Amino acid sequence: MHTPICWFEIPVADLDRATRFYQDILATQLRPENCGGHTMAIFPHAEGQPSGALIAAPQLQPSAQGTLIYLNGGADLNSILARIPAAGGRIDMAKTDLGQRPDGKAIGHIALFIDCEGNRVGLYSPN
Repeated sequence: MHTPICWFEIPVADLDRATRFYQDILATQLRPENCGGHTMAIFPHAEGQPSGALIAAPQLQPSAQGTLIYLNGGADLNSILARIPAAGGRIDMAKTDLGQRPDGKAIGHIALFIDCEGNRVGLYSPN
């Protein structure tokens, strides 16, 4: 096993609103898809790499208390964090330095936000 992550799903109540939110904050496009009778918006990913989707399904409820995933925040989290309030979300934890590994190499930065659906989601940047 190269990585334990193969797929994730972020539950949403309003798929159109959530899709706009994530497209706005990540400055990317999500691909609409119907899978197993559920409407989804798929995050961009390289072929064969882990990915995930926003999913509108009655048995799934958005929550800030559930599993926490971290999205790739790119080179610097500041640009994404700046777009979150205007897109309808809020910052839950500001950009935080994770310190250094024993070899002196920086671990990176994380931040947490509450999306427009009420989910708590993390961002990670190696810089």
